[in-house]
Amino acid sequence: MTQPMKKSAYKSQRKAEQERLEKQRKLMRKLILATGIIVVLGIIAAIIFTPKSDPTNFAYDTLPVLGQKDAPVKIVEFGDYKCPSCQYFSQNVKPQLEKEYIDTGKVSLYFMNFPFIGEDSQTAALAAQSVFHQNNEAFWKYYDLLYKNQQDEHTVWATPDFLVKLAKDNALPVDYDKLQSDIANATYEKEVNSHASTARAAKVQSTPTLFINGKEFTGEFSDYAGIKKAIDDALAAGTSK
Repeated sequence: MTQPMKKSAYKSQRKAEQERLEKQRKLMRKLILATGIIVVLGIIAAIIFTPKSDPTNFAYDTLPVLGQKDAPVKIVEFGDYKCPSCQYFSQNVKPQLEKEYIDTGKVSLYFMNFPFIGEDSQTAALAAQSVFHQNNEAFWKYYDLLYKNQQDEHTVWATPDFLVKLAKDNALPVDYDKLQSDIANATYEKEVNSHASTARAAKVQSTPTLFINGKEFTGEFSDYAGIKKAIDDALAAGTSK
């Protein structure tokens, strides 16, 4: 038969149990604190040591350029000739850029195709690339003409006949037969597709999208004040990519 525990022995055992539990609680608190510190330090390290996204590198020498090639700030526009927002940019923002920055040698503007609205977006891009390869200055006149004569984005208007006639009617200084042939034979299809691949790799979501010295401008394309600030910041940084 088991003998009942003496009261003094019970108290002694209870005290020892309480001391053991208290030691466990202190140990757990230390472990939790240490774990928390490690987590915080890990987050700080991740913020400090995670590399910033590198600027996108563009093959500027292969692109249409408006302005001086050695301008300290280079802007790349991704556009679709059927895009109404691109039309707005070409008619309202680009002229301000030209007057304040491009004509003064501070900025050069480049264009890359991101045709996604319709099949004739691709046709217009092929035509514009043909004009560019014949005459860089004529390209920018054609760029303006395409947006000036832009029609409803839901209709197929950028047909080969329309695109060639647009060049002829405005006496663009290019070979019209070559322009027609380049469109029909999709001479610059790989080039246009390469532009689009670059856009997708750079996570371009819409047109127009601007990159200023390789870094995407995340403000509104219609916000000239915002674009101006980004340009001035790039000029102050004194580097171009």
